[in-house]
Amino acid sequence: MTELARTESVGDIEAQAAAWVRRRHFWDWTAAEQSELDAWLDESISHRVAYWRMESGFARTEKLVALRAPIAEAPARRFPFLIGIAAAFVIAAVIGVAAMKAVQPPQDRLYTTRVGGHETIAFADGSKIELNTDTVLRTRMTTDQRMVWLDKGEAYFQVKHDAAHPFIVNIGSRRVTDLGTAFLVRRDEARMEVAVMQGRVRLDAAGYAPQTAMLTPGDVVTAAGETMSRARKSTSELVNELGWRRGVVVFDNMTLASAVEEFNRYNTQKIVVTDPAAARLAMVGTFPINDVAAFTDAVQDVFKLRVENRKSEIVISR
Repeated sequence: MTELARTESVGDIEAQAAAWVRRRHFWDWTAAEQSELDAWLDESISHRVAYWRMESGFARTEKLVALRAPIAEAPARRFPFLIGIAAAFVIAAVIGVAAMKAVQPPQDRLYTTRVGGHETIAFADGSKIELNTDTVLRTRMTTDQRMVWLDKGEAYFQVKHDAAHPFIVNIGSRRVTDLGTAFLVRRDEARMEVAVMQGRVRLDAAGYAPQTAMLTPGDVVTAAGETMSRARKSTSELVNELGWRRGVVVFDNMTLASAVEEFNRYNTQKIVVTDPAAARLAMVGTFPINDVAAFTDAVQDVFKLRVENRKSEIVISR
């Protein structure tokens, strides 16, 4: 995140987001302005969330109002000239509305989930997207486009393949193109991850060293900055990663520190491990995503660690 993004207040960010929305809808929008907007959105998740909240609000409240003036009760034959003018205005208005629809950019839809939330989006083409906790996702589904932007969080995609209209997921400067598949995408401030469950996807990365990779079931790509690494995971490991779809988190020899980090994604009361040796202990188990007590009780019983509830956080120590 840039220094600018760190020092901006929420009010400043929302004001900038509102200005961008106004420019996009009421100015002669150009490719250069789109590039400026993209750069501003890429500066931080706060920018992206604020902008798409404003954009979504604009789309919900935009209305077309028809104004009708009273017509004097007089025979139409007495005003042929005025009637002709009125007809011309009506035709011009119809043409104008059609032209506006032709030049306006397609409206994006914004979907968000709260911390611990879970939502499923179903599309007319048979595709589905499941959103995990604290996720922000946008879609643009038209007769010609199937485009998605994952701004933050995690989503599981089950895509109905259509070679003529590829399903594309944008994750910052990277792009996943469906080739008939089911796959998982996770994105936070530091990194992104793509894991393929079924079929194939193509992963394209722009930047200083453009890269393209074809991924098949079991392939997992993790990217941070300009670097990308590829690994393989078993079916059971991938199923464990999707435990949130059934309301659980699964730990299979995960360090306690990593298990806590994962559990904290789903709960507003955060867990903190203060002892470095305890943080390295191996955690095994399946827990409901919203049951902090079950998790901390297991930590206390199995590892004999101290658990202290301090309201705003839970501290685990020796």
